[in-house]
Amino acid sequence: MSENVELSGLDLRYEGHRLRDAAREARVLASIAQRGIEKPLQGVDTPDARFLLDGFKRRRAAKKLGIDCVPYVSLGQEEATAILSLMRVSTDKTLGILEQARFLVDLLSIHGMSVAEVAETLSRSKGWVSMRRRLLEEMSPSIQAALFRGTFPVYSYMYTLRPFMRMNSVTEEQIERFVEAVAGGARCAGSGSRRSVREIELLAQAYFRGPASLREAIEAGKLNWSLDQLKNVPEDREGCNAFERGLLHDLEVLQKAMQRVLPKCSDPRLEGRAFYAQANLLSGGLLSTLEPFRERMKELYDRSGQA
Repeated sequence: MSENVELSGLDLRYEGHRLRDAAREARVLASIAQRGIEKPLQGVDTPDARFLLDGFKRRRAAKKLGIDCVPYVSLGQEEATAILSLMRVSTDKTLGILEQARFLVDLLSIHGMSVAEVAETLSRSKGWVSMRRRLLEEMSPSIQAALFRGTFPVYSYMYTLRPFMRMNSVTEEQIERFVEAVAGGARCAGSGSRRSVREIELLAQAYFRGPASLREAIEAGKLNWSLDQLKNVPEDREGCNAFERGLLHDLEVLQKAMQRVLPKCSDPRLEGRAFYAQANLLSGGLLSTLEPFRERMKELYDRSGQA
């Protein structure tokens, strides 16, 4: 059963565990202004304080609208139990993967639960728990801050940047500089100009694969200029002859294959003698062509850059 509680009585210790989303927050504000708060906020009532766990957007909207009391449901009197209860009933849409990860880290580090205990309580696998813990461990504090405050999309980090992180040529510092540059550009231009997933993908390809001039421009916050340069490159190949189209296709296939192969080479699952016998022959053949390949790519890069 829900009860009405005062906003001032809610402790916001866990507000940083939840992702900000300006667009969703605006929709929540409009909905509450028309219909009031229809879904109760949720928290944990400990002897020390009443900690809010779910409903931070609704709380902020209520505060803006001058609403002093809100409907509230307690999930228990012990923090770990309440967090587990929230995670059990939530879906991936209501509690994102990073939010899950931050709560899981608390359960493991602050509340002393083991991976096996958390997995069993949530009816999940130990791998599910461990993957989310590692997800936060691989992020620097500045990247976490950008993702949780909503200035860099989680989707872009997961599906555009993480593949680059598996490549030896890309460092953690470069990932951090890219996120800070894109997130910083969004802050300077205002919350309404957050970069789309497609724009971030283009900027990432330019930053990690493109010339030094584009990388320096992105780090300097010249995101619009960088996107304009990239958009001048036509996606279709109607202006190319058959041989040129074939080479462009081969280069795309080669780039994707390299991205797949690099992280696999150090995988602990590589252990069969039959595999190593064949891999030794193939890798030796590739190494023998490495230097001439590098020279040809450098020539093509310089030649295409001057065209």
